[in-house]
Amino acid sequence: MSNIAGKVVILTGASSGIGEATAKVLASKGAKLVLAARREERLVQLQREIRNNGGHAIIKPTDVTSHTQMEDLAEYVLSEFEKIDVLINNAGSMPQAFLFKKKVDEWDNMIDVNIKGVLYAIAAVLPSMREQKSGHILNLSSVAGHNIYPGGTVYCGTKHAVTAISEGLRQEEAMSGTNIRVTNISPGAVSSELLETTSDPESKAGLDEFYKSAIDADHIARAIAFAIEQPSDVAINEMIIRPTVQVG
Repeated sequence: MSNIAGKVVILTGASSGIGEATAKVLASKGAKLVLAARREERLVQLQREIRNNGGHAIIKPTDVTSHTQMEDLAEYVLSEFEKIDVLINNAGSMPQAFLFKKKVDEWDNMIDVNIKGVLYAIAAVLPSMREQKSGHILNLSSVAGHNIYPGGTVYCGTKHAVTAISEGLRQEEAMSGTNIRVTNISPGAVSSELLETTSDPESKAGLDEFYKSAIDADHIARAIAFAIEQPSDVAINEMIIRPTVQVG
């Protein structure tokens, strides 16, 4: 039996890309999935596919930038399953542009989704995980959370923040003896809809070229599953996953 079987998993950003691929992989291993994203129609479609393949999934349309909605999501899951075993903070935004172009609205959105969304989700699940003295929080950072490059300054800043939040949370829970595991996962170029969030033509052209070597989202999904299915006394804290040919 997989160590994933029967675990209650909240997955944000579940409607496409890494989130959708992760939902399918974890469902195949027996997880009880709670799929969260803003696009309800995509969640319904994914839920139907998982159930048709014998998996277990419920949905909850949720905007991670809303503290209230994240709290409501956690309460809903506890009312349905009486526990939360795993949180996967996958929702993200990745518009790229040089700072002088002043894409302020895009900066605000990235900060709201990539940083506040992660914090709101952690805050929503942490009390119940600490009470049950078990749990696993996985945050999707990025290679950009370790490197910095021109045009990605704000995005890199948000993903560096996710990396720092993950490590701070890991240390806090380790010293508290709560048995809560924390994993920071940093993908490189991965095929997803994130590319379409860039409005700047110059940056978009560069990204399109860079992402020609992108790997499939399923590869990240399998890495997420690997981290979750380790024995409870083992924590995979950091994973950086690039295409073999990616340099930066």
